[in-house]
Amino acid sequence: MKKIDMLQANFVQEMMDTTANLYRLGWDERNGGNISYLLEEEEILPFLDPTVVLREIPMIFDAGALAGKYFIVTGSGKYFKNVAAHPTENLGVIRVKEDGRTLDLLWGLENGAVPTSELPSHFMSHIARLSVDPDHRIVMHNHASHLLAMSFTHPLEERSFTRTLWQMCTECLVVFPEGVSIIPWMVPGTNDIGEATAAKMKETRLVLWPQHGIYGAGNDMDEVFGLIETAEKAAEVYTYVKAQGPILQTISDVQLQQLADAFGVVPRLGYLSI
Repeated sequence: MKKIDMLQANFVQEMMDTTANLYRLGWDERNGGNISYLLEEEEILPFLDPTVVLREIPMIFDAGALAGKYFIVTGSGKYFKNVAAHPTENLGVIRVKEDGRTLDLLWGLENGAVPTSELPSHFMSHIARLSVDPDHRIVMHNHASHLLAMSFTHPLEERSFTRTLWQMCTECLVVFPEGVSIIPWMVPGTNDIGEATAAKMKETRLVLWPQHGIYGAGNDMDEVFGLIETAEKAAEVYTYVKAQGPILQTISDVQLQQLADAFGVVPRLGYLSI
């Protein structure tokens, strides 16, 4: 049966649209971001033959827990501004081999390109999120400007940081009631930062990398983009508020609880002082 052109796949179009949007917002300068998207085999079958392997790619991380899983990922060193124009050079569909340390390249990553250097961190976060949410599919990393700036000016204590974001925009508590996790500054592209991020991902879908950026996870592209977008908007408002002077009023804990009750969400235990 003749296969459909891969560029017509919804998941490829989503990657192209999202990377372009992230670059437009200034959150992914140069090659400063990465996305991995867990795919079901039935999603790729109309577009490619999974028995045809273009090449094998070794990994430094044992992803045995994801053996047999398919992903579309951004490439290492690739600029998000180029993805929409040249998707086959900047994106790749991969499958984790049974040994857990090798990837089958099934499409894309042309001219010897390889998946993002943050792939171990992504895979660890996928494993962590799947352990608490079987519908999980997306991990997204970018350098959202105001969250990055806030990591220089706000105490890096999770409860305090989360409460500040909740108090900046009414919708924040509804969008991320579990809060935002924070890891210490660490060298990117290592197993250590991946392990620290994954441990936090069991508790929250947002993990702040101080002086670096943000990791977000969720069940589809819109959810994850919207999750980061909402936290980033709150951080932007915080930036304006800090510049304007003393805070004269804010959303109280009583009001936050009223909000949670109205929308049927549960704020992280101990984060509200009521």
